[in-house]
Amino acid sequence: MSVKAVTHLNFRGDAREALTFYQSVFGGDVAAVTYRDAGNVQDPSEAEQVMWGQVSADSGLCVMAYDVPARLPWNQGENAFFVSVRGESAEEITTYWKKLSDGATVLQPLAAARWAPLYGMLRDRFGVTWVLDVVSGYDAS
Repeated sequence: MSVKAVTHLNFRGDAREALTFYQSVFGGDVAAVTYRDAGNVQDPSEAEQVMWGQVSADSGLCVMAYDVPARLPWNQGENAFFVSVRGESAEEITTYWKKLSDGATVLQPLAAARWAPLYGMLRDRFGVTWVLDVVSGYDAS
């Protein structure tokens, strides 16, 4: 049996836009079910918001998202989580970085680091913090 952990992002009305953006960065397919689709409309103004959604890319990246209904508390928080994307090549990571950078705040520019050939951190236009790096072995000595 195998288990896979998937990052699940919570938004307040931006889930579809965020999923579409992430699909433009990483490729793959977007799937989204609205509250109307699921027969779970409790507030008519939220009927077309995403109750369940995800992007699944050929690279294996998967990210889920939904719109938290207004009747539930939601706080985007500060540093509650990072989404870490680790690739095998600088070209791959640089491509994702350039796309995610659209409208983002760069927290750590993409550059070589002591622990990775390439590492960077940014907060995208939806408030999600992404850490991107090229995988390398770590020698603690």
